[in-house]
Amino acid sequence: MSSLTVIAEAALHPLFLPAWVFGLIAVAIFTLLGFMTFSYRDVANRHANKTDKSGAGHH
Repeated sequence: MSSLTVIAEAALHPLFLPAWVFGLIAVAIFTLLGFMTFSYRDVANRHANKTDKSGAGHH
């Protein structure tokens, strides 16, 4: 396909949302994933007593 054909097709089928909305959606998704990742911080230390290998107090 030539670039002229691609430009003509884009003119015939415009986006259903303005271009900046797609960027806003991407930022919102990455922010949500960032908060989800941040919520798992220090999980290993919260459960350290369940995986204690020192054997202190256990017979």
